[in-house]
Amino acid sequence: MTKVKAKVPEQVWRLAILAVIVITTFLIVRPMLIPKGFGEHGHFRSGALDDAVDRDFKFAGKSACVECHDDMTDMLAAGYHKKLSCEVCHGPLAGHIDEPEDVHPTFPRERGLCPVCHEYLSARPTGFPQIVSQSHNTLKACISCHEPHDPKPPNVPENCSACHGEISRSKAVSHHTDIECEFCHETPELHKTSPREHRPSKPQDRNFCGQCHGRAATTDTAAPRIDMNTHETRYVCWQCHYPHLPEAQ
Repeated sequence: MTKVKAKVPEQVWRLAILAVIVITTFLIVRPMLIPKGFGEHGHFRSGALDDAVDRDFKFAGKSACVECHDDMTDMLAAGYHKKLSCEVCHGPLAGHIDEPEDVHPTFPRERGLCPVCHEYLSARPTGFPQIVSQSHNTLKACISCHEPHDPKPPNVPENCSACHGEISRSKAVSHHTDIECEFCHETPELHKTSPREHRPSKPQDRNFCGQCHGRAATTDTAAPRIDMNTHETRYVCWQCHYPHLPEAQ
């Protein structure tokens, strides 16, 4: 019996030739793609540190500012911006340190810089000062009302919505819209000027909600009533109901 020799399909030969061309091209081009000095001292370019040293310094660091502007840095250290570097607002200052009379720092007199951190954004922490720049003193620069090194508001906020905008908007469309914030939260007066040091209290047990929503409640309201002795007794109310928009779950 005559054996039939298997024939390699033509497309396999074409793929093999293409693979050889690709590999050969890579081996030829590879030396031109690898930076000089790469691999001499590990998996990095040995001349990278020399290039970094040769670069011009642009930033001076916060400590350099203290030498001449101790009054400003003392104010900054005691304010809400104490963790910010001076160059966040004033730009690179290495040139100013070397030639203070000729090179001057920039001053953010326009409204574009401050909203980078203070424009309203629901993801920001509760109580973080936020504004809607399209409606907040639109014709004034931020620094015309706020001292940037100690950025307290020129006037104490009149109500909670000044800082708690998202909560205020939710509460405004809820059944709790007529309830004052202080009814549920005992708020020290110092909270308005030092909010993180003096925080409002929160209700601690089920009886607080029960004074309006318990069947034994004596308040003259049309609030939904429940039997506090049998209704989900293992939980406090706000584990199931968001207090600022307390729809039933």
